[in-house]
Amino acid sequence: MVEINIEYQGGLRCQAIHGPSGRELTTDAPVDNHGQGESFSPTDLVATALATCISTIMGIYAQRHDVDLAGTKIAIEKHMSPEAPRRIARLPMKITMPAGIEKKHRDALEETVQHCPVHRSLHPGVQTPVEFIYQD
Repeated sequence: MVEINIEYQGGLRCQAIHGPSGRELTTDAPVDNHGQGESFSPTDLVATALATCISTIMGIYAQRHDVDLAGTKIAIEKHMSPEAPRRIARLPMKITMPAGIEKKHRDALEETVQHCPVHRSLHPGVQTPVEFIYQD
């Protein structure tokens, strides 16, 4: 169990404090939803959580199998539903992998995406297409 404490700051901004580390994070509503867009929005954090979770799960696999994933990059886009209610509709990702990853590891790393806890927690209606790009 991890406790995260949130305080509404006013002006559509919140401050979150991660209990175990004490690290702080500020959110702001996006410009298209009455905010200033000066920080991650709550839905931006969902996209960020998905991409960093996938990176972490791939990293766990890589550590277990002595695969170097340093330099792996994930570009994720957050697309909101154009109709009400406001929600995340799509989170397409491009994962650019470093050179030198063997085929047997590529298949396993691509499979790990399905085992990411954030991915498993998203509503099935949220589309999450993934494209892997390998540097050879």
